[in-house]
Amino acid sequence: MQSIHKQIEKLIKGKRRGNVLFASDFKSLGSGDAVRQVLSRLCRENLIIRLSNGIYLYPKISKYVGIVYPSVEEIAKAIARKEKARLIPTGVFALNKLGLSTQVPMKVVFLTDGAPRIIKVGKRATIRFKKTVAKYLSFKGSISTLVIFALKEIGKGNVTEPELKKISEALAYEATENILHDAVLAPEWIADILLKLKKSE
Repeated sequence: MQSIHKQIEKLIKGKRRGNVLFASDFKSLGSGDAVRQVLSRLCRENLIIRLSNGIYLYPKISKYVGIVYPSVEEIAKAIARKEKARLIPTGVFALNKLGLSTQVPMKVVFLTDGAPRIIKVGKRATIRFKKTVAKYLSFKGSISTLVIFALKEIGKGNVTEPELKKISEALAYEATENILHDAVLAPEWIADILLKLKKSE
């Protein structure tokens, strides 16, 4: 029978490069301590990279830039898939996704129905999973949801015409039924903006 090391190494090499891995993926092969020791050794052997506590990367290698690291969003989505949880992006991250800010946030907050916690990624980036009410997880449109939380970040009365133009352009790619549905769940001032922009198309 193969050692735990060989079994884990074989499983990892059978995956697509760029995959985010979790220590719990290998729990059937041995104790938690044994698995962690193997993963630590595989990090030293440069097969995988530790992203955070219990979270690893089977890296994709580019001949131009070397190791291709996943974005904070990709890591968050991998965690959400693992936990079968839903995510809602908020704050500066929502602004950045819509092109309303060039700032790439190092501290990203997602609302979720999964476990609330903060995960440190590397030396500077953090992902915060914040427990939220069911209402916020009932939004239907991915774009209209981004718009709602971007507007919440900007604040009532602070939205500029250039920002409204960009938001209008983004909403053109969202289904009308999703915008109307999500407007009902949004704060009144945001709902007014959504509906006004939709009517002006």
